[in-house]
Amino acid sequence: MTIQSIPITKRYINDIAYAVVGCAIEVHKHLGPGLLESVYHRCMMRELADRGFEALSQVPVPIIYKGIRLADPLVVDILVNDLIVVEIKAVEVVLPVHQAQIISYVRLTCKPKGLLINFHTDNISKSLIPIVGEVFAKLPES
Repeated sequence: MTIQSIPITKRYINDIAYAVVGCAIEVHKHLGPGLLESVYHRCMMRELADRGFEALSQVPVPIIYKGIRLADPLVVDILVNDLIVVEIKAVEVVLPVHQAQIISYVRLTCKPKGLLINFHTDNISKSLIPIVGEVFAKLPES
């Protein structure tokens, strides 16, 4: 697997994820907690673009069941470099349903990694929930 001659490895994926978290920390540093999710979403898109990432917003994720595409696709908040699924929250408490959401997105998109980022916190790094999928497990280390 390669993108523009760059081998896709666990290390490469983790490096991108680390940079995405850095973007979230930068947004949080400037805005702090307490705003709407949509505000953080827009600012994350800007920060990712400023750092040279290819970030797509509100990416539809079809549900395929027994080879049949079902209606009402899910929507990923942000897809970074076609590799990292980012789900943004601005909630007091991350619930199991939020974790199920990011797990579903990673699995259904067949992307290697997902990040659940909650901006309603004092520390983005400590509240971050990374998820790796089956694709990640099959990648070489470096």
